[in-house]
Amino acid sequence: MTAVFKREFKGYFSSPLGYIFLAVMFFFSGQFFSTLLALSYAQIELVFSSMFTVVTMLIPILTMRLMSEDKKLRIDQLYLTAPVSIGGVVLGKYLAACAVYLIGIAPTILYTIILATFTTPDWNVFLGNFFALALLGAAMLAIGIFVSSTTESQMVAAILSYAILMFIMLFDTIVTALPSGLSFLEPVLRALSFLSRYNDFMSGILNVSHIIFFVSFVVVFNFLTIRVLEKKRWG
Repeated sequence: MTAVFKREFKGYFSSPLGYIFLAVMFFFSGQFFSTLLALSYAQIELVFSSMFTVVTMLIPILTMRLMSEDKKLRIDQLYLTAPVSIGGVVLGKYLAACAVYLIGIAPTILYTIILATFTTPDWNVFLGNFFALALLGAAMLAIGIFVSSTTESQMVAAILSYAILMFIMLFDTIVTALPSGLSFLEPVLRALSFLSRYNDFMSGILNVSHIIFFVSFVVVFNFLTIRVLEKKRWG
């Protein structure tokens, strides 16, 4: 797993992909923070709430190559035929993506320190918001790596991941537009909503069930990715 992690993490920065992802993340978070300062609004939650859409759009870029590139170049044949743990391979790739993602949201720490120079920030609120953004990204990355494992095309992986994530993000909107005949879907969509749980974190509500919800997505979709590769190994 460690070897895979190192290879994938370095891979992000041996091509423009990692730099592009981080540059766009830094740009938007910096823009949101500058807007906060311009409005003399010392609530860091504004940055975190605004980053929700940005993260949804950028996660597919980070995950599109994780599995699909190996399939296209037939590199996957090496670890499928070698006596190595498929789980270790998947986890190594997933953690590499998580590490790059965490670097992408790290500037929010600096922003809070800057705010602390002229006001007294609520560090508990910051930690809750940072934790929420980290959990959101972790769940989305797990979905993205699963989608990447199902195709050889990075572009297809990116488009499918984006479509799935956007569909999940729209659950709350879909609920309000459901016709009466489909009202039975409302509790299901609300239960699977990322946005409502993320907003609870933004409001300072630390709900253990929300944490379990996002962690469950990480576990389930990484498991599904492993199963896709295992099926190919034994097929």
